[in-house]
Amino acid sequence: MASRATTLVDTNVLSDVLNSDPRWADWSADRLAEAFDDGPVVINPIIYAELAPSFTTVELLDSAVPADRLTREPLPYQAGFLAGHVHLRYRRAGGTKRSPLPDFYIGAHAAVRGYRLLTRDVARYRTYFPRLDMVVP
Repeated sequence: MASRATTLVDTNVLSDVLNSDPRWADWSADRLAEAFDDGPVVINPIIYAELAPSFTTVELLDSAVPADRLTREPLPYQAGFLAGHVHLRYRRAGGTKRSPLPDFYIGAHAAVRGYRLLTRDVARYRTYFPRLDMVVP
């Protein structure tokens, strides 16, 4: 029996589905359904925080991203270490942000856990996490 793939789903994919994005909702919903068929689907506190402004209460957010469907994981400390080093590369390449970007934490989480990443944000992840298994447009 083949092992089931765990997928970390990026905020943009969930937002597409939750907000019925006219361009991306169908693609994102289809890829998300495939991810659920393939195995566990995971979010972390960064993804949860990025979704929060679209909801007026935590209860509404929790019903939109139910914990019984989307596994909630803390950020591994190894992901924080990797995100810090990726941020250093970004700064040395001319990046201007003073603290690690959320994408660095999300990419690092997927990388250290060996998860596949479902995202539409291809460029930054390919640049800083070139070996990351991704589902992208």
